[in-house]
Amino acid sequence: MTVILTPPGPELRLLVSLASWTWPGTGPDGREVAHILITHTRTPAPVSPDTVEARMRRLSDSLGGLAGPREVVPELDHCLQIVGDQVLMHFHGASRKLRLPTRRAWTELVARTEEALLLLGLDPLPQTADAVRLDTYLDDALAADRLLFGRARTR
Repeated sequence: MTVILTPPGPELRLLVSLASWTWPGTGPDGREVAHILITHTRTPAPVSPDTVEARMRRLSDSLGGLAGPREVVPELDHCLQIVGDQVLMHFHGASRKLRLPTRRAWTELVARTEEALLLLGLDPLPQTADAVRLDTYLDDALAADRLLFGRARTR
C-alpha cells in the first residue's frame, strides 16, 4: 500500500509565487469596499495553465472555499490580520501569512469595516502589472468565470 502525504494547506512555494493588489472601491450598494486580488505570478520555471488553476483552487480550499461570480459569496472569518500598517492574510494549514500591499486609506477601510472583498484569479498575472493591465485582467477573468470570490474578515 502506498500512502501519499500532502500538507494540509498551501505550500510555501505557492505562497511566494503569488501576486497581490489592494484598492478601495464602491460596492453595488454604494458603500466603500476594500478589495484584494490574488493571482499566481509568472515563475522562472514554466508552469502549465492547468497547474496554475489547480494551485489556485487549492488556495481557495484552504480558505474554506470561494464562490463563483453568480454564487453567494462566503464569509472567510479570521483570515485577515492588521498589524500596525501591515495587513496579513492567513491560509489555513500554511506556515506563513501573505503580506498584502497596503496604503493607509485602504488599511483604515479594512479596519473600519472589518472585511475586504477577496478576488482570487485562476490565471497568472505578473506583480508588475499596471492599472490598465489589472483592469483588463479583471474584465477578462470575470467574463470567462476565472475569478473566485470571498469576504475576507478580520474577526
